[in-house]
Amino acid sequence: MVEGKRKAGGSSSGRSGRSGKKGDRAPRTWKQRLKRLTLWGLVTAVVLGLLGVLGFWIAYKNVDIPNPNEEFLTQTTRVYYDGGKSEIGQFAVQKRDSIAYDDMPQTMKDAVVAAENQSFWTDNGIDPKGILRAAFSNAQGNAQQGASTITQQYVKILYLTQERTWKRKAKEAILSLKIKNQLSKQEILEGYLNTIYFGRGAYGIQAAAQAYFDVDAKDLTLPQSATLAAVLNNPYSLDPANGEDAEARLLGRYQYVLDSMEDMGTAKASDVASVRKALPKFPKIKSDEQYGGQRGHVLTMVRKELLRLGFSEQEINGGGLKITTTFTKKAMNAAKDGVKEERPEGFGKNLHVAVASVEPGTGAVRGIYAGQDYLESQLNWAVSGGQAGSTFKPFALAAGIQDGFELKDTFDGNSPYDLPGGGEVENQGDHSYGRVNMIKATQDSINTAYIDMTLAMDDGPQKIIDTANKMGIPPEKAANPPYGFPTSTPALEPQTGVSLGSQTVSPINMANGYATLANRGVAADAYIIEKVVDRDGEVRYSHKVTDHRAIPEGVSDDVGYALQQVVQQGSGTKALALGRPAAGKTGTATNGKGEVSSAWFAGYTPQLATAVMYVRGKGNEQLKDWLPSYFGGSYPAATWTNVMLKALEGEPVEDLPPPAYVKGDAPSEGHAPIVPKPTKKPKPKPSKTRDVPSSSAPTETPSETPTTKDPGPPTDTPTDPTGDPTSSTPPILGGKPTKSPRGRRRRHAA
Repeated sequence: MVEGKRKAGGSSSGRSGRSGKKGDRAPRTWKQRLKRLTLWGLVTAVVLGLLGVLGFWIAYKNVDIPNPNEEFLTQTTRVYYDGGKSEIGQFAVQKRDSIAYDDMPQTMKDAVVAAENQSFWTDNGIDPKGILRAAFSNAQGNAQQGASTITQQYVKILYLTQERTWKRKAKEAILSLKIKNQLSKQEILEGYLNTIYFGRGAYGIQAAAQAYFDVDAKDLTLPQSATLAAVLNNPYSLDPANGEDAEARLLGRYQYVLDSMEDMGTAKASDVASVRKALPKFPKIKSDEQYGGQRGHVLTMVRKELLRLGFSEQEINGGGLKITTTFTKKAMNAAKDGVKEERPEGFGKNLHVAVASVEPGTGAVRGIYAGQDYLESQLNWAVSGGQAGSTFKPFALAAGIQDGFELKDTFDGNSPYDLPGGGEVENQGDHSYGRVNMIKATQDSINTAYIDMTLAMDDGPQKIIDTANKMGIPPEKAANPPYGFPTSTPALEPQTGVSLGSQTVSPINMANGYATLANRGVAADAYIIEKVVDRDGEVRYSHKVTDHRAIPEGVSDDVGYALQQVVQQGSGTKALALGRPAAGKTGTATNGKGEVSSAWFAGYTPQLATAVMYVRGKGNEQLKDWLPSYFGGSYPAATWTNVMLKALEGEPVEDLPPPAYVKGDAPSEGHAPIVPKPTKKPKPKPSKTRDVPSSSAPTETPSETPTTKDPGPPTDTPTDPTGDPTSSTPPILGGKPTKSPRGRRRRHAA
């Protein structure tokens, strides 16, 4: 008999016996689970809601409305020289006079509502959509957005904080609601108009009326009221005192305010039409005496840089900041006194001299001379600049060596030089030098040799611009991120004559470009603010040096050696009076009329790079036959030497590096060095410039001014120093270069 396996008898009954116990209920359906989850969600929401209400009630009870007359207190922001000990000046010693609501002109009340919060009279003081929009935008890392309604702005003013967080937004919402419940709309608007910042250090409508129009608030007209309401949107960039661009922006905002008033029915169409086309006239207001001399120019630069770094006007003017700059008393006084001692007398306000000194290796701007006393003219020539002339040639030489040429390679130094496609370039006095190497071409600033080198390179003009950009000269349009003062170089285009300097360069940027050579090819971004500390002692900003290898060290040393010869026996021998190793370059430029428009000297020692510029009138007017001498080797070189003597007093004398004689693979043929013919009885003689062919004797202070067949139109007027220059200086030579293909010449190490 076959036996099979027997099932366990107790197994089935055991399971069925336990099936009735509580722990073994049938699983819930999805509907049951959903119902249970919903119930718990509702309970949680109710609890959280009650907690939120409780928290809001507690916050509402504990947050008091500040008294604007007792608690609206600003703290002076102070600006210091490098080191943070000695003060340069202050921002916004507060000007504020409160006036009653009835003393405020109706046009002013209506204009502000039209400009800032058109639903003011009917809203509840809080803009939830605006708060959410700002919070979302800020969380996404976009430009910071602030308060929207007049009530919310008033709250922010009372607490004088620019913190833009959820915590502040919540507190702002509570205060806005409390103000709305406890104050009338008239009281809110009165407090707002007595505390809001209008620029020029003016808080409140009374101070603003005096700061802009030299009248009391009660006497403001419709156009004056619309102007002040427009300024609120951005008190700095809309201040007409900051130049034509600012005035144009203000006009657009002014017209918007007037149109809004007309749409809201608070201004008659006929009244708007009669004043809409132009801004009201602004009387000349006496400037704050602390802005006298060069301090006003420095403080204006610092203010603009703080705004760029993200600080608000209100923080700058009343936040109690401590700002440490890069400027030193020694370098500032050196620039001021050097100009005073060397500037020719009898030329009045039409002659503008600018100086800028930059520290190699860090980019710290140590000193500037911006031109006239700030109280007389707010135009900062150390930022506005002028046509660079031949001070731009070192950037071309650096590009040429990187492209494969060597210092001893030779180029056509004869004058005139015929350009491919027509036109010609001349040397000063139409003097011909024969074939010259780049030491001689730099030493005597030979235009034609530089044009010949540019055309012999592969895409020479663009390579020159690229090299200049890397060395600290900003591009034609501001880079991202931007650098320099200003952040652009108008007319810096890839034209054949780019090395001759038709582009507009500021002395600060030029000095920083030369500082790259002083630092043996390592560039650092120019900067003017070291540190910002707020009134609570918290460091809000601390500068970190941004540097990079711009050109190889050997290339920098070779360019520097050529510039040393400019000082030793070329067009810049006045700089020998410095009494220490120095390298530099003279420069003059011509405008579209063929007139000499600027004269320069830029140079450096290992410790400091300085650029000096002389211009006339609007910055592009004839210097020849006006100044006793218009050459860069004359007044500019003498001024540079005087400034450097004072700035470097007490500093150790340091040597500049010798030439590296970098070997390269020349981009074209026909530029081999001149091999001198041996004489029967050679007698070696020591020479400081043994690498210069003996036939290339230095000449007396030649000019770098190039002339052309078709000079083109004159340049535009330089812009205000608070903004970037926008002049469109025409190139000295029109059109992009063309050249026939050439073979490359192999190099062999000597």
